Amino acid sequence: MICKTRQQLADEYAISTRTLTRWLKRRKIALPPGLICPRYVDQIYQEFGLPEPFLERRKKNTRKIRIRKGSA
Repeated sequence: MICKTRQQLADEYAISTRTLTRWLKRRKIALPPGLICPRYVDQIYQEFGLPEPFLERRKKNTRKIRIRKGSA
């Protein structure tokens, strides 16, 4: 695993960095400034669960529009 930024973690959960900060504060998870090293990333994943891949979430939220023949 590699170090991640707060923005990268927020993107994985499809939230803003501000919301991520609130989540961490509520769970009393203190992170050092700068990049988040793998042990803290693991702690966050254990606390909040593994995020769905960002692209998968986007795919699920995309609606398909059906056009019916003969209606207009």
